[in-house]
Amino acid sequence: MKIGIDARFYNESGVGRYLRNLIKNLQILDGKNEYFIFLLPKDFENFKEIKNFHKISADFKWYGFAEQFNFPKLLNKYQLDLVHFPHFNVPIFYAGKFVITIHDLIHQHYSMKRSTKLDPLTFKIKQIGYKKIFKTGITKSENIFVPSEAVKNLLISEWNVEKNKIAVTQEAIDDDLLVLEKKVNTLKINLVLEKFGIRAPFIFYVGNAHPHKNVEGLIKAFVFLKQHHNDIKLVLSGYDHYFWERIKKDNKISDVIYTGYINDRELVALYKSAEAFILPSFEEGFGLPILEAMACSCPVVSSNAGSLKEVGGNAALYFNPSNTNDMVNKIRYVLNNASYKKSLIDKGKKRVKLFSWKKMAEQTLEAYKACV
Repeated sequence: MKIGIDARFYNESGVGRYLRNLIKNLQILDGKNEYFIFLLPKDFENFKEIKNFHKISADFKWYGFAEQFNFPKLLNKYQLDLVHFPHFNVPIFYAGKFVITIHDLIHQHYSMKRSTKLDPLTFKIKQIGYKKIFKTGITKSENIFVPSEAVKNLLISEWNVEKNKIAVTQEAIDDDLLVLEKKVNTLKINLVLEKFGIRAPFIFYVGNAHPHKNVEGLIKAFVFLKQHHNDIKLVLSGYDHYFWERIKKDNKISDVIYTGYINDRELVALYKSAEAFILPSFEEGFGLPILEAMACSCPVVSSNAGSLKEVGGNAALYFNPSNTNDMVNKIRYVLNNASYKKSLIDKGKKRVKLFSWKKMAEQTLEAYKACV
């Protein structure tokens, strides 16, 4: 087969992590089929070709007109048997066979004006376009990959997708993070804490600050938590300029520390030194930070929404993200119970081992074969 992979998100977070791990494992697993990897020019030079994996420059920004009108011409040039689009932004004029990955339905559920910087008219036009493209992707695709049963069930119930068309291919932790977890010692942890002016004890959140992440709900819970734990801090990390800036402006509260962007070494250090990792989201398609925290021996207190209980299993304590008291009580329970905290850490270490990028790539490759 000649298989194309739209890898224009290759060096981004989220979809980019998924792409990097998929391609890396396909290169190990499949020496038979021929792959054409479509990359933005900025990623082209750094991508290493090997035998049956060829790189193609695709200078089309995602969500733009060139993506819709010019990208299909480039794909057609290579007479591909199958193309894998790793996000919902499928070129609607591409007529060849393709599969698609839907990571979540957050864009469909939270397409509110509060979630954007765009003016109202542009926002409305974009929303109509996104909905059309999303519907085209799930309707015309040969197969749909999703990271969780939760996303699969939403596609079935909200978009009437046949369940046999959807393959659940769970995500996993990057190998690099596991290597760092062993290398980051107490000295390195203290250097990171000193850099950001953090004094233990603290609870931790990392991610973006879009409304569905419920960061403001976590801050509200933290204010109540301080009434019982006056020495606790809340450390919030993530690079998302517009939304983080708005939250910082609206929530000037003592002992809330905003670190901004952190690298992987700093991320591991904060996981390893936090009293607990808190994930307060109203919706998640997977929830990878849960597994990252568990791998770094950090107990997890999580929202019970979306896929999060599916990912965390019995290795996390869950709360209703719309109930501030429930969030506070669950965080307090972990902070106040050393034996329970240790049990979460032990269960988390075992839980992480159930997830594998290799397994995800194997399942994906089987689906490719079934499509042609």
